[in-house]
Amino acid sequence: MGSISQQNNRNPFVTFLEEKQALFIEEWYENIIIKTDDLNKDKIIKNGLHMYALTKLTIEESLSTESLKYFAYKVAQERLEANSNIGEFVYNVNLGRSIILKYIIESDMDNQTMKKVVIEINRLFDQFNFHAVSQYTYLKDKQLQEKTMFISENHKDKLAILGQMSSSFVHEFRNPLTSVIGFTKLLKSEHPELNYLDIIDLELNQLKFRITQFLHTSKAELKEDHRENFDISSLFEDILQLTYPSIVDTHVNVQTKIDQPFSITANRDEIKQVLLNIFINSLDALRSNTNKPKNLTVDCHKVENDVVITITNDGPEIPKESLEKIFDPFFTTKELGTGIGLFVCKKIIEKHGGTIECSSNPNATTFTINLPS
Repeated sequence: MGSISQQNNRNPFVTFLEEKQALFIEEWYENIIIKTDDLNKDKIIKNGLHMYALTKLTIEESLSTESLKYFAYKVAQERLEANSNIGEFVYNVNLGRSIILKYIIESDMDNQTMKKVVIEINRLFDQFNFHAVSQYTYLKDKQLQEKTMFISENHKDKLAILGQMSSSFVHEFRNPLTSVIGFTKLLKSEHPELNYLDIIDLELNQLKFRITQFLHTSKAELKEDHRENFDISSLFEDILQLTYPSIVDTHVNVQTKIDQPFSITANRDEIKQVLLNIFINSLDALRSNTNKPKNLTVDCHKVENDVVITITNDGPEIPKESLEKIFDPFFTTKELGTGIGLFVCKKIIEKHGGTIECSSNPNATTFTINLPS
């Protein structure tokens, strides 16, 4: 870093700054931004004095770049520990610069020499700001990454616990449930005239579906199950049949717009699980539409090599803060919700190389699924 050299005696600017040091600190401290709860506020005056000393060293051509960088990194660490606003920090540094330059300009030195000193002081403060802000930003980003990693690990711990619970849950319930479903089907075939068997069958399949959700959520990765080519229309026919009692009970008008012929290669059961989950959520949302028609629209079409499926309902708008977390594990707005349904849906769609998104406004809420065909 260059500066002004004096061949005879000490640089008069350095002597001048030494005479003004007490005034500088007083004026600077009275005008800087400092919070009462700043953990390192006792170091701020020391740092101001040290920066004043670096200014004198710059004029004397005695300051090394490494010394300046070391000091800048030290101050950045202190500002991070104090959780200081970086804008306030830069303001305080530049305030010190302005006060020093004000005293320099008030001196009786010749203009040419003064101009060179001003250039060197500006260079000193510019480099200090650059190193300090760069290091502060680096440390802040590192801190955020560590927090994000901690949150991620915490989620993994929760999922591991849920996995152990789910394994026990599935083991205890799956066998008797399978038996009940089997005997129900047997009753339907032998005594088709019996009332309510369709409802019983539907509710048992819903219970099986919920158990499967827990099972999927308990695993770090979904299995690479068998994939097949199937007709998307037949899949929605199954879903409409499963949800028919809820559609009638909620008085929902369901419209499907599906290109014909329309097929997709994927794991049929998993895609059915995703669409059924969104369908049920949409029906739940429409229950609160007491004063207007209730509409649920399904649209399926191809865009180049992708299959685009949208499920739209005109229920209440999802708040922005909830929309941002809607696919997070354990997040739910339902009183008795588990917060795993949409999380599992996202895992399944991403496993198939696709994407799932949700948008909402006062008129409609739409889930959009993109899948490679």
